[in-house]
Amino acid sequence: MLGWLQSPASIRRIGPDFAAACAKIHAQSFAHPWAPTEFESLLAGRDVVGEAAIVTSFFGERRLTGFVLSRRGADTAEMLTIAVTPALRRKGVGAALLARHLATLAAEGANSLFLEVETDNRAALALYRRFGFLEIGERKAYYRKADGIAASALVLRRDFD
Repeated sequence: MLGWLQSPASIRRIGPDFAAACAKIHAQSFAHPWAPTEFESLLAGRDVVGEAAIVTSFFGERRLTGFVLSRRGADTAEMLTIAVTPALRRKGVGAALLARHLATLAAEGANSLFLEVETDNRAALALYRRFGFLEIGERKAYYRKADGIAASALVLRRDFD
């Protein structure tokens, strides 16, 4: 789209109606993406918190630019995934999403958030460390890369004050 004028991203809760848009960004971000039906099921779940960065064009069109999903259980949460459209990576969208998501989870009673991240994903690790996540373990051969090679994941935790 020529000159797709947009507003700054607003971050808000999302539901199953955003499943296809999440799947599209997820496919641009991971070697083994989730299907739209998987996102639809997750986003319909009462225990899943989904939030997205959405920009609005000059003509009122809405476009998802990134999202984050976590599953809550009792007083803990696990981040299932976070992804940003490739053109906007390293431009603050992920940080804005994560900041809002942490605040949402804390406000809803979570005391801690866990996640797994590939050991070689330096950008993600830098983001998580910036937000106070600490390494608590490692999962050997947890992920499969596009070429089929197994990659380890670090398990991170962030406690809410």
